[in-house]
Amino acid sequence: MNQIRISDVTMKQTGKEFSLSFKEKLEIPKLLDRLNVDVIELEGITQPKIDALRIKSVASTVKNSIVAVPVALCPESVDATWNALKEAKHPRLQVFASVSPVQMEYLFHKKPDAMLKAIEETITACSAKTSDVEFIADDATRSDASFLYQAVKTAIAAGAKTITVCDATGAILPDELGSFLDNLYENVTELKDIVLAISCSNELAMADACAIESIKHGVREIKAAAYPINQISLPHVSRLLATKGDAFGVTCNVRTVEMKRIIKQIDWMCQTSRSKNSPFDNGVQDDVEEMTLTSHDNMTTVIKAVEKLGYDLSEEDGAQVWEAFQKIAERKDVISLKELDIIVASAAMQVPATYTLNTYNITASNTSSSMAYMKLEKNGQLLEGIALGDGPVDAAFLALENILGCHYELDDFQIRSVTEGREAMGETVVKLRSNGKLYSGRGTSTDIVGSSIQAYISALNKIVYEEACV
Repeated sequence: MNQIRISDVTMKQTGKEFSLSFKEKLEIPKLLDRLNVDVIELEGITQPKIDALRIKSVASTVKNSIVAVPVALCPESVDATWNALKEAKHPRLQVFASVSPVQMEYLFHKKPDAMLKAIEETITACSAKTSDVEFIADDATRSDASFLYQAVKTAIAAGAKTITVCDATGAILPDELGSFLDNLYENVTELKDIVLAISCSNELAMADACAIESIKHGVREIKAAAYPINQISLPHVSRLLATKGDAFGVTCNVRTVEMKRIIKQIDWMCQTSRSKNSPFDNGVQDDVEEMTLTSHDNMTTVIKAVEKLGYDLSEEDGAQVWEAFQKIAERKDVISLKELDIIVASAAMQVPATYTLNTYNITASNTSSSMAYMKLEKNGQLLEGIALGDGPVDAAFLALENILGCHYELDDFQIRSVTEGREAMGETVVKLRSNGKLYSGRGTSTDIVGSSIQAYISALNKIVYEEACV
């Protein structure tokens, strides 16, 4: 039986259509990997610092699937993308080019000869980095047939191992697609040794039918989406192949038994949005693997655990965390990841305070929204903010955002008691993400709201010191 590869394009589309947090952009690929899709496609690099970190983070966590990332249509763009992707277990570089006259002229500003040259040079540059290179011929069904054949031949000669043809408008019917693919195979004999893939828009609600028809005509990779975004449906196609694959002589790797649960999690992340009355970014339901450290663990193991938490520490900060870990390990046999979080917040990147807390006033009630009045000091200047929230901590953080004039993604928020009794001390860890990088702060107080504010300001000062942007 022939193996049909499923390439999931959810992350490419949701990045444009939904306001996913950085954490959600890491979580969805992990779920897709668990679902056993063959390829996970990511957005390319548009914001170098943020996107490179995102790609690198996904590449390090995906265990089984190919991780595919597009490069710009020029050889110079390849290095930056490859440097972010190269740690993936199965990396793939994608070269995307429009082959229809309209899109070639207006999107890429290239004539046919210049387009062929750009395709050849970019794929050659990608092939020097990895053997898994894909050429994506966008709007292929509306292209001039002779140019499409020439572009595909050029891509294969330059080193492309997968060729994708796209029906960008979704106007093609299944029988028309079958004829289109037959003509492509007939005129490009080099395709017999290459994986041919298909991408179809769902404008006419025919994308799933086109996917099944394409399999009958030699396609061996289907671009589908786990979330309904006007593409071939991953749940529909994988179930069809699981049920009728024998009739077509094909199989599919997707784990249909786990499909419903994982698709439900992805749907929840894509459909939730951040409340205006809360600073928390909704979407990810934490499913953290249980992990503990002991006094017998070495520095390498501890730093890997820190990276697992999402931190990207410098060598100096890593050494400080290791030193603090050793001191605690002398008194405790087992240290949890939550405790390691506190160590990082306390030991890593200790910086001068740009912002200090002057005063705060919180009102809370079971009949109305909480209100927070916050006053910070920066370089001798007093800054004030006020906000309503769904609770006292929500209101306090929103008042801080009001002062700052920006929203930092609130990646995590932890509270624990460090002493007992009526005057018990509460300890809070706040993790903020800015430009993709994680910063944590720690606060301690008998007032849990006060410790939360301290922790937020601590993390904020680290961001300001490093980025000098506030």
